[in-house]
Amino acid sequence: MLCIFDWDGTLSNSADKIVSCMQLAADDAKLPELPGSEVQKIIGLGLPEAISTLYPEGSQSQWDTMREMYSTHYIKADQIPAPLFEGVIDGLEKLKSDGFTLAVATGKSRRGLDRVLARLEMEDYFHGSRCADETRSKPHPLMLEELLGEFGRPAEQAVMVGDTSFDLAMAEAIDMPRIGVSYGVHEVDVLHQHKPDLIADHFDEVIEWVLQANS
Repeated sequence: MLCIFDWDGTLSNSADKIVSCMQLAADDAKLPELPGSEVQKIIGLGLPEAISTLYPEGSQSQWDTMREMYSTHYIKADQIPAPLFEGVIDGLEKLKSDGFTLAVATGKSRRGLDRVLARLEMEDYFHGSRCADETRSKPHPLMLEELLGEFGRPAEQAVMVGDTSFDLAMAEAIDMPRIGVSYGVHEVDVLHQHKPDLIADHFDEVIEWVLQANS
């Protein structure tokens, strides 16, 4: 089975850092600071899509400034990577040792994902990945389709694990099994709209579902 994981909010407890950096970037672009609850709703989208969703009234110049300054603020804040959620390392090690193929599908940039994987010494955990700046942003399913093609798997032999409606919507679009996690940024009732096979309250529950589905 191919197990595809979102990063921010699913494996990494990074929501507060993303919100803070987005608010700082908005101030740099002379745009109003939005409450954290609003900013959290766009976590998982590619950066251009996230900014234009938050500030549809902004000019292209302001969006460009936000993109540049968000990256600057986040790189500075991410000198110490956000912690992983409880159970993530043990769970990934279990799946990898049991022969599962592991991948990441994220709204992060390629540079951002590579940086955090290197700092956490996790490059060897994943067999592949797709980032929003090298394919279509979520909720379009292209990044999932590309990963399926890379590993020669049909959708029914894979699972997408994520904390947002964007994660589950792209899996739903191609009839891929999907798991939502309740400890991320989107409310459980929003996740349920995309008919997940499981809503997990802890990462251990994700691992249990995957092992049972593959038995």
